Amino acid sequence: MTDPTATPPIKYRKNGLTRGVTEELAESMKHGWADTERHELEPIPQAAHTARRRAELSAAYPGELLVVPSGNPKVRANDSDYAFRPSSDYVYLTGDLTQDAVLVLEPTGESGHLAVAYLRGRSSVDNGEFWLDNHGELWDGRRNSLTENERLLGLPCRDVRTLAADLAASTAPARVLRRHDAGVESALEGRTTAERDAEFEVHLSGLRLVKDEFEIAELRFACEATARGFEDVVRVLGTDAPTPERLIEGTFFVRARLEGNDIGYGTIAAAGPHATTLHWVRNDGQARPGDLLLLDAGVETNRLYTADVTRTIPVSGRFGELQRKVYDAVFDAQEAGIAAVRPGADFRDFHHAAQRRLAEHLTSWGLFGDLSADKVYELGLHRRFTLAGTGHMLGLDVHDCAHSRTEEHVDGPLKAGMVLTVEPGIYFQENDLTVPEEYRGIGVRIEDDILVTEDGNENLSAGLPRRSDEVEAWMAGLRG
Repeated sequence: MTDPTATPPIKYRKNGLTRGVTEELAESMKHGWADTERHELEPIPQAAHTARRRAELSAAYPGELLVVPSGNPKVRANDSDYAFRPSSDYVYLTGDLTQDAVLVLEPTGESGHLAVAYLRGRSSVDNGEFWLDNHGELWDGRRNSLTENERLLGLPCRDVRTLAADLAASTAPARVLRRHDAGVESALEGRTTAERDAEFEVHLSGLRLVKDEFEIAELRFACEATARGFEDVVRVLGTDAPTPERLIEGTFFVRARLEGNDIGYGTIAAAGPHATTLHWVRNDGQARPGDLLLLDAGVETNRLYTADVTRTIPVSGRFGELQRKVYDAVFDAQEAGIAAVRPGADFRDFHHAAQRRLAEHLTSWGLFGDLSADKVYELGLHRRFTLAGTGHMLGLDVHDCAHSRTEEHVDGPLKAGMVLTVEPGIYFQENDLTVPEEYRGIGVRIEDDILVTEDGNENLSAGLPRRSDEVEAWMAGLRG
């Protein structure tokens, strides 16, 4: 990273304050810059969808001021920030990906709203902001002008520096999406309540439960790019020597950055007994020939929709006998879970179908003595080895719509357009003395991204093989 403090004679300071800048240099920096305004811009592909989404939100809250921030950068250390990622609700309603932005729906009467995006415009050449400020365009890169953003986003745009005054001028009851912009919350202090804002967050989350065609296309591409990332990993796996988990993680990350914005969540590259830890993101071990590698990873597209896919593959290219037995049991459970995904089914049906099948396999292996599979399932004893739920909604967030109403989501019916993961697993901990020694340290999960269709479902991540024999053939083909 370039350090602007290291270039004399300019002594850089935050907020545009400087010492050591001559009048001649300051005057020079005001002139000689070409006009870069872009006049031939088409609306972003999702503009029609974001307009419809804002209309749906407007209809739900007549007469109320609605405020949805994108969020602010977060400090990683000292003067370095984490890479910025806007709030999912803001992205859903605008398609804009910039920091410090705010969507405001100002009521226009008893019904209807004027939607305005408050954004950071171009940094000024006249006052030196573009090169003296720590986030001026000379340092951080060109920003769209407000006019350009109006063409792209399809809604009025104003300078975010006028936001506080505009909010103060409104007399309507307000709701704000909290935890993203403390300054916005401060500007609305006394005009919102925690209860009203919490209900607003729930409603925003619920809006995203059913995906439109734009979102489905994004998720389809995310799954396709993710499949290519898994292929990249297979090609770097060593057959004679260990492969560092961080090399596996990094290999997938290259694909995510090449084809998308980022990874959608922390990659799990869990080899050997690490695969029994559900959230293994340390990735500081080695994938050795003879091990299973559990790779849970997803590409996030440039419009921030993420895949979430898991494959458990034999590092050497072929499953051992016991590994195949466990893998095939998980595959069978996943098949049962996927078959239960259809419109009108309860959201929890696929979980119960997969978990019951796992209980049957575990019981057949003699892990519960004389108990029947039905009794094991009734008592939940199988959960010692299956641990997690079998899936979740997917979209802009890897655990999408997490704040939506229970009756619309986990206790509700599936609807065409919903996208969810089906991801059963068996995890035998390395120190679990209740299972035969040969099982200990084996962890298997298979996860796919499933679209609910009008007449059933579609596996968006079907480009990656799942059957054990197909996985072996796929790996052999990639390795030549």
